[in-house]
Amino acid sequence: MPERALILGAAGRDFHNFNTFFRDNPAYEVVAFTATQIPNIADRRYPPELAGARYPEGIPIFAEVDLERLIDEFAVDVVVFGYSDVSHEYVMHLASRALAAGADYLLLGPRHTALKSKVPVVAVCAARTGSGKSQTSRRVASILGDLGQRVVVVRHPMPYGDLVRQAVQRFATYDDLAAHDVTIEEREEYEPHLAAGRIVYAGVDYEAILRQAEAEADVVIWDGGNNDLPFYAPDLHLVVVDPHRPGHSVLYHPGEANVRMADVIIINKVDTAKSEAVALTWQTVTGLNPRATIIKAASPVQVEDGETIRGKRVLVIEDGPTLTHGGMTFGAGWVAAEQHGAAEMVDPRPYAVGSIADTFEQYPNTGAVLPAMGYGAQQMRDLGETIARVPVDLVIIGTPIDLRKLIPMAKPAVRVRYDLREEGPGLADALAAMVRRAQAAARPAGALGEVHR
Repeated sequence: MPERALILGAAGRDFHNFNTFFRDNPAYEVVAFTATQIPNIADRRYPPELAGARYPEGIPIFAEVDLERLIDEFAVDVVVFGYSDVSHEYVMHLASRALAAGADYLLLGPRHTALKSKVPVVAVCAARTGSGKSQTSRRVASILGDLGQRVVVVRHPMPYGDLVRQAVQRFATYDDLAAHDVTIEEREEYEPHLAAGRIVYAGVDYEAILRQAEAEADVVIWDGGNNDLPFYAPDLHLVVVDPHRPGHSVLYHPGEANVRMADVIIINKVDTAKSEAVALTWQTVTGLNPRATIIKAASPVQVEDGETIRGKRVLVIEDGPTLTHGGMTFGAGWVAAEQHGAAEMVDPRPYAVGSIADTFEQYPNTGAVLPAMGYGAQQMRDLGETIARVPVDLVIIGTPIDLRKLIPMAKPAVRVRYDLREEGPGLADALAAMVRRAQAAARPAGALGEVHR
């Protein structure tokens, strides 16, 4: 008899693990998924169109809080952990709950879940959410473009709507964003690439996505989410770490595994972190992975009209996941407010409404900033109403996209941008070496000698 499996997830890694390891595996029967971290992703089903012939009715998705009840009700043999950016302690508390309820506990690794590509893959991952993957991915794409490579970006999943319609998503224009009815979080990741003329893929079925992406790419960039492991086996594995959280590389799952696996580790934000924190981060990551190339980088903020901030009472809006499960209390918007002399950063928490108030209750340590939560129309309305209620002179938008295009704002607002600026040629050298290796491997055997001369 197959073992009865319950997969714990957050509409990302859990679905990928099912697709790659469990879907056609007769040794297991997946009886349910659970959901957490993201609003409104429980109480639906993983659809039969994606679940495959062994699951003609699909697979139900429940809230993780009901773990013990589900283990009992479904006679679960094994609980499979399948999401990211949680502490090692958190992972093992879940393990203890599973074990106490009588089930085994399983973590799947890259050997069983990382898909092989026909073209080179650069994976951009991190030790924690909010370390700077987005600007690193943009910088990597720019360097590869300068090397004459056709780049396609494949983004870690964010399937918050109709899973069948979202199985394979291709974004080439802004119209595609509207056609796929994407959330604020999705726009934050896709728009900057589209603005640079790059194609972005995302969805649910990452093997189908990869096969389409390969057809129009010389190099695929795996643009990771949270601190998850790459879904594609990388030819070059880049991992970004944040010296504002210098010890976190050894405290969070699966960020520590990423650091240990990395070919290149980028210590980002050295322009705003204290020098002793940068030194501690260097010591931590080299202790975990002494073979990796270490690169320092800055992410300087640029404000479209910085002088308007001086002397103002401001509301700072930051990237949502960075503040929630990323655990940060500030981001680029806060840095811009400090650098440009804001009189006061007004705490939005007393003015929050609806799902935004719920977010602050769930994540009480976000700091005096507003997370740009937008997982659906109602939450976007709650975000807009919260912004309107905060008594300030100016709104500082520290998110990767211009929220003014999505959220009506009566108050004046300025936008903050940031890009990666690495110290030295290490990143470009690593990417050029990868391209050379790929080109050499593609040449006929008799021509390989020419590469070495």
